[in-house]
Amino acid sequence: MATSDIICITNKSICEKSGEVFLDRIRKVAEAGPLAIILREKDLPLADYRELAKEVLRICQKVEGSRLIIHNFYEIFLEMGIDNKLEPENKLKGDINLAKELSYLHMPLWKLEELYKNQPDEYARLRDKLAHLGASCHSMEDAKLAEKLGCTYIIAGHIYNTDCKKGLEGRGLRFLRDVVESVTIPVYAIGGITPENVNDVRNAGASGACIMSSSMTCKSPKELIMSFNK
Repeated sequence: MATSDIICITNKSICEKSGEVFLDRIRKVAEAGPLAIILREKDLPLADYRELAKEVLRICQKVEGSRLIIHNFYEIFLEMGIDNKLEPENKLKGDINLAKELSYLHMPLWKLEELYKNQPDEYARLRDKLAHLGASCHSMEDAKLAEKLGCTYIIAGHIYNTDCKKGLEGRGLRFLRDVVESVTIPVYAIGGITPENVNDVRNAGASGACIMSSSMTCKSPKELIMSFNK
C-alpha cells in the first residue's frame, strides 16, 4: 500500500534508453509504493496511449494501493457514459476498459482551460467522471485558475534546476510557498527534487513531490522511494 507522498512520472524513452523494458520498470515502480504513477507519454497517439495504459493498469491493479493517473488524454474518460468516482478494484477480470476502471486525470492547464471554455458540456461530463483532477502550474495565477476549474490538486514547478529544463532557472522555494498559499488544494512540487532537498519542499508547504528521470533509471525504485520517505 502506498505510504509515500512522492508521485512518479513516466518517461518511456528515458527508460528504454537505459536498456530496460518499460513495463518491467513500471512493475518495479508500482511495487515501490509511490503515492501515484502518472503515465505521461503525451507524444503517443491516443490509440497507442490507450493500449499502453491498459497494460500499465494491469500491472498497477496487482499492487495494493497502486494508483494510476492518466495524463493529457481526457478523451479516454468520455468513451463510456459511466460515473467512475469509485476506486478501481484491485483485481480485474477480462479486458480492461480504462474509462470504466480509472478516475484520475492530470492535464496541461492550457488544455484544461481550453476544454472548459470551448466545450463546456464535454468538460462537465468529464469532471463528473473524475475522483481527482490535476493540472501543471507555473505561477500563482495558474494555480488559482486550476482551482477555479475544479482541480483537486496541482503540480507546481520547476522548483530546482533540472536537466529536463536545461537553460531555465528553477523558480525556487519562495515561488513554491507563494503557490501553496494562493490555493486551498494540495500542491506537489516538481523539478530537480532529490532525497536531499525534499524536506525543504515539504517545509515550504508542498503536500509532496514529483520525480521522473530518477524513477525511470535508478537501480532500485523501492530504495529510491524509501530514501525520500526518511
